[in-house]
Amino acid sequence: MPIAVPQIFKYDYVPETKENLDWADLPTIDLSKFSNPEGKAELAQILIEAIRTKGFFYVTTFGIPQEKVDRQFYLGSKFYDLPLEEKSKYIPDLENGEYNGYRPAGRAALAGGVRDQTEVYNIPKFDGYHDRDHPDVIKENIGEIEDFARSLHTNVLDPLHALIAIALELPEDFFINLHKCENPSEDHLRYMMYRHFSGDQLKKLTEEGDGLYSLGHTDLGTLTLLFRQPVAALQIKDHKTNDWKWAKPLDGSLTVNTCDALSFLTGGYIKSTVHRVSVPPPDQNQYDRLGLLYFARPSNDLLLKTIKSPLLEREGFTQNEFEKGGHKVPTMGEFVKLKQTWQQKKRQNYREREDEVIVEGFKGKYHD
Repeated sequence: MPIAVPQIFKYDYVPETKENLDWADLPTIDLSKFSNPEGKAELAQILIEAIRTKGFFYVTTFGIPQEKVDRQFYLGSKFYDLPLEEKSKYIPDLENGEYNGYRPAGRAALAGGVRDQTEVYNIPKFDGYHDRDHPDVIKENIGEIEDFARSLHTNVLDPLHALIAIALELPEDFFINLHKCENPSEDHLRYMMYRHFSGDQLKKLTEEGDGLYSLGHTDLGTLTLLFRQPVAALQIKDHKTNDWKWAKPLDGSLTVNTCDALSFLTGGYIKSTVHRVSVPPPDQNQYDRLGLLYFARPSNDLLLKTIKSPLLEREGFTQNEFEKGGHKVPTMGEFVKLKQTWQQKKRQNYREREDEVIVEGFKGKYHD
């Protein structure tokens, strides 16, 4: 039963940048067209072209009211208003790959000798296998949060997974069945806070370093959903040109990227999108940047081998990096544990553990 959304809050978004940035030209998937066969076929072709060339795309008209999105930003902001002592009660075993709960700032070394100021709070998928305690601001609103997370599956992920299947000439429910809400998997909703740096820190980060909050990287699962927020910082690497472009916040949209598991499953036909987070432009670098994201991942027991698709076989994409190298193919659950461990171990030095083998056939990479 849907949870009523109380309207007793206000979340103020900061002004958009007026800087003349080199914005990426990203295609848009308008899900209002999904309900008819012609529109569905059109969207499938737009989507497969988008994820093969750009890796990122916008999704609009996905049927979740802006008030519900605003409410999640509000809950995220209230969580980050909590004292560090309270948030720290919910830190998992980060050094061994656990990630649901709170990750404090200061665990990564950035350029110029600066420590990161990025905080994360992950709420696991509501599949009955990830029971966790939460602070009161989350616990008291957990039904509403669950309702919101489930709506991302029905309103956004299911249609996108159907479109990918259609483009690959597979049954429409192929990827939907790998991402059922009741299947044990490592999906999670994330409130993510990038605290702004002081003037001295910014100077070190930009003049002595590369001006990045996070180096170029890829995500683990199939799709990542990023809700629009106005502080410009996300940059994407174009698959064709290798140029870095800024991702423009688009009103009423989700910004979506493809991830590692989708690349493995398609033998590299769909690439995992490289992206990074930059210091915001000068007219926004005094603001904290709150992000609202959802990370979709297939079932933990799924073997990450190349799927059988007529299109993939015609195009010659029949083996991924594990299969080509004769390595043991990991399950999704195994891969998540190993890559999360690599990502989350505390780093004392910039670019520490680059090219470290995460699993045979796959190394940890920072992308320039």
